[in-house]
Amino acid sequence: MITQEEFDAASARAQQLPSKPSNTVLLQLYALYKQGTEGDISGDRPGGFDFKAIAKYDAWNGLRGTSQDDARQQYVALVTQLVG
Repeated sequence: MITQEEFDAASARAQQLPSKPSNTVLLQLYALYKQGTEGDISGDRPGGFDFKAIAKYDAWNGLRGTSQDDARQQYVALVTQLVG
């Protein structure tokens, strides 16, 4: 189980990655962070031409049902992998 301190440290490291990850990885980081901090997404899917908001919503919604602890663990593992 990941402690809040480990999660916070990974979040800080994610802001200082040696290179910018792909958009797919950035969406994965976003979704895992949001699921780990807030749980399942609520609200309606954005409409119109706000493609960035739609992509973020879909990524987070894809984790629906994942526990916050599991999301935090996956987030820390992904950041650790990206840092190398």
